[in-house]
Amino acid sequence: QVQLVESGGGLVQPGGSLTLSCAASGSLFSRNVMGWYRQAPGTQREFVAQIGPGGRMIYADSVKGRFIIFRDNVKNIIILRMNSLKPEDTAVYYCNAVGVDGPLTSWGQGTQVTVSS
Repeated sequence: QVQLVESGGGLVQPGGSLTLSCAASGSLFSRNVMGWYRQAPGTQREFVAQIGPGGRMIYADSVKGRFIIFRDNVKNIIILRMNSLKPEDTAVYYCNAVGVDGPLTSWGQGTQVTVSS
């Protein structure tokens, strides 16, 4: 089974920054659009950002202008740089390959991001 390993979460003050990383298998990474998702308590998991094999990026309206997604093609990782963090960004963040009908493989453990003063 393909492994997805998210890391980099933690506690940060409003207005602060945090960088998340997602390690994926080489085949999954190279052939598919890769994306970040998040889920806050009592809510549905939602799309955050994605990046295609060629580097094309798409962001959810809620994070556009604050978050940046990019690929490290040497290490096979997807990075999410989160700036100007707000309390409403608090959630467990997950990565996955993005398919037309949803994620293409099993979810990893996710990484907790808490924005609070």
